[in-house]
Amino acid sequence: MATFKTLPGFREFYPEDYAQRKHIFQIWRQVARRFAFQEFDGPVLESLELFTAKSGPEIESQLFCFEDKGGRQVSLRPELTPTLARMVAARANGLKRPIKWFSIGDNFRYERQQKGRLRCFTQLNVDLLGEPGPAAEVELIALLIQSLLGFGLNEEDFYVRLSDRNLWMLYLAALGYEGEAIAGILGVVDKWERMPEDKLIAQLAEVAGDKADQLKASVDAFLKLDSVEGIRDCFAALESDEEGKSQLSERLADWQVLLEGLSAMGLGAFIKIDLSIVRGLAYYTGFVFEAFDKKGEFRALAGGGRYDALVKKMGGPDMPAVGFGMGDVVLGELLKSRGKMPTFVDTVDFFAVIGGDEEKPVALADIALLRQAGYSVEYQLKGQAFGKQFKAATSSGARFALIYGSEELEKGIVKLRNLADRSEQDIPRSQLLEAVRELI
Repeated sequence: MATFKTLPGFREFYPEDYAQRKHIFQIWRQVARRFAFQEFDGPVLESLELFTAKSGPEIESQLFCFEDKGGRQVSLRPELTPTLARMVAARANGLKRPIKWFSIGDNFRYERQQKGRLRCFTQLNVDLLGEPGPAAEVELIALLIQSLLGFGLNEEDFYVRLSDRNLWMLYLAALGYEGEAIAGILGVVDKWERMPEDKLIAQLAEVAGDKADQLKASVDAFLKLDSVEGIRDCFAALESDEEGKSQLSERLADWQVLLEGLSAMGLGAFIKIDLSIVRGLAYYTGFVFEAFDKKGEFRALAGGGRYDALVKKMGGPDMPAVGFGMGDVVLGELLKSRGKMPTFVDTVDFFAVIGGDEEKPVALADIALLRQAGYSVEYQLKGQAFGKQFKAATSSGARFALIYGSEELEKGIVKLRNLADRSEQDIPRSQLLEAVRELI
């Protein structure tokens, strides 16, 4: 007989697993709403071109794509940002600025299954559109940090690595590179920590030719910088024209606003300047950031950045934007490893213990009344002796048992037993709801 298993990289959620997943979603929603973000969602299935044109080659190789019955090339969404940009572009003139949206939804990437990485994952996306200044990054990074704090994590558990593609472009331009060459170099920088040195030099040689070793040394020097002062000193040693100097001055001012804003919120200790973070997606244009666990046991917990050009590429107006995503897979593993994932036990308010067929209609009427009032009530669907029903009541985790026997029926009462201390009281059926409200 055939046995069916879940596909590689896809998950099943039994009740106890689903309760933990729901816990993650609840914290995400609570924190996003505290920051006054509104929830939205988009289609899970989109035109293939939406992702091949906007997300870049890294995403293209991971798409779940196919031709539908209408002959259209379509793909399950690997991320939500292109969909968001398209939705905003379609109604840009009618949307109040800044646009503050968040979403919790499934995404799909056909990649090798490994620790912290699955082919179907649920992700929190938070985006702020319409604000060009670093105040937007302050808000987004603060929300990211507060989300992780909401799970009971603290400064000993995680930190946020902050970088800037804009700063990289200024640096590489000062070294004499431009356009596609800069994009190629940043693609290599994104793999810097994972790639052997000989392969790094080989890829840099595609851009810099026989100056690949010199370029690598320059990149290594830039990667070591971990303060605004160090960045300023590094640029001071380079030959830049007046326009370059002006752009650098403006950019470092943005850095000060961002860092001071996070410090004012009491979150400065979570931030580490780390210029190795450039993010692989093609649409990022400015500040980029990723959250990591401090022990280095897991992949990135979250990541995002500024993508000022994407809405216009979708046919909308020029609109600055910044956002981040946080997946449930790595976060769930981190919470379990740190003992921060609660164990959830579904409890029942009442368990109805029913004597027999004569008592059952009365009991069912009361059960319906209590459920309509918002209480959870369980009972044995199949008739059983009182002893077995009380055993089932105890194992259900119910707080109280409602006892419907022949004597109770004759008196027009319900006997209510506290299953914790076994104390009992008689309640007139006509007053059942009022009595219950006093108890719970």
